[in-house]
Amino acid sequence: MIFSKKKTSDVFGVSNTILPDSYVDRGSLDEHIQLLLERRTHIALRGESKCGKSWLRQKNIPNAITIQCRLKKKVIDLYTDALSQLQIKLTVDESSSTLFKASVEASGEIGASILAKLGFKSSLGTDTTSGQRTSTVGHDINDLRYIAEILKESGRRLVIEDFHYMSVEERQAFAFDLKAFWDYGVFVIIIGVWSQSNMLIHLNPDLSGRIEEVSIYWSDADLDQVITKGGNALKLNFSDAMKRRAISECFGNAGILQKLVLDTLDQLGITEEQSTNANVIDLGALESAELAYAEQLNPLYQQFATRVSKGIRNRQDSTGIYAHAIAVILEADDQTLMKGITRDQIYEIAHSRQNRIQKGNLGKVLEKFEELQVDSEGRGLVLSYNEATTEVAVVDRQLLLYRRYATVKWPWEDMIKEADASGIGFSGT
Repeated sequence: MIFSKKKTSDVFGVSNTILPDSYVDRGSLDEHIQLLLERRTHIALRGESKCGKSWLRQKNIPNAITIQCRLKKKVIDLYTDALSQLQIKLTVDESSSTLFKASVEASGEIGASILAKLGFKSSLGTDTTSGQRTSTVGHDINDLRYIAEILKESGRRLVIEDFHYMSVEERQAFAFDLKAFWDYGVFVIIIGVWSQSNMLIHLNPDLSGRIEEVSIYWSDADLDQVITKGGNALKLNFSDAMKRRAISECFGNAGILQKLVLDTLDQLGITEEQSTNANVIDLGALESAELAYAEQLNPLYQQFATRVSKGIRNRQDSTGIYAHAIAVILEADDQTLMKGITRDQIYEIAHSRQNRIQKGNLGKVLEKFEELQVDSEGRGLVLSYNEATTEVAVVDRQLLLYRRYATVKWPWEDMIKEADASGIGFSGT
């Protein structure tokens, strides 16, 4: 029997599906998640971009109803999306003054079956004249309980990904809905990036005892295991020096590590499993991979810079505050950005450079900060602002690798010179 050799990309790299040969259950987290899934509790998974949240969800909750959040997405949009995956159309009555009033109808057989079991009798029929399937008229619902009953009947878990993209107001509204869902026996998984522990309980104290938050982070030992396990699958022995350097350059992020290792192997011309054990010791290949990775990131962060600078230009009364703030943030060291730089720290440095900057105005500017970064579809967040802790933290740690190797002049540097020279742009928001 002839066995085909594994490709390096089957073992290492950023992937939308799990790569089993380099998947590591750090700190027995899989077991912990499975334990929580058996309990009557919501689960919140927090961790930065590319830290492995999606792999963790796929491994432990494979048949979930998964909703991707975007900036400006509303809570009702989450339910519309969720029900559409169950072939149920949710139509909201926007003219109603009540908090929740809508109608549901089946848009497919799965939805018809679920609604029928709940007594809605929305089974699909066939139009005898046209042969096309038709659905019955939607049934009014005026309570979140109906959404809960539909989700329970589906037998699938509701997963909300990228929760940090939602506005503070919408996050808080959903936090209150989570209490109602808990009462109705529906337990939700919320995934996102936030620096504050137990952020959802802060938004709604009634969730205390009803939600378990799990922080997803990687120790150096866990990251070492990713390289070692993947290397064993490919019959590759990475030297200790190679592993230390790769772990240092990934900033505690498994996704960055995965890509660095794959790119290093590409630099060495290794694209598949070896016939016999081979050593990987060339630090120069790893450094070349880092440089190449930074170059690949250039379009991403040039777009980020363009969006931010355009947004700053549109804030005519506060151009100088925005420009100084973003400059201070991006000059912070790696550990500070990963942990979070506080508003007071930003103010202290920015005010020392330009005494017209006032703390109150800076706070209002930071509240608008995320809006500057994302595209028209609400994607592309690099730096997040936590209003509860008044901290700005890096969401996309690739930025740390990029700025280490890239020589770039950020557009807000010129804005600072213009604003400081004119004295305009230090009031309002």
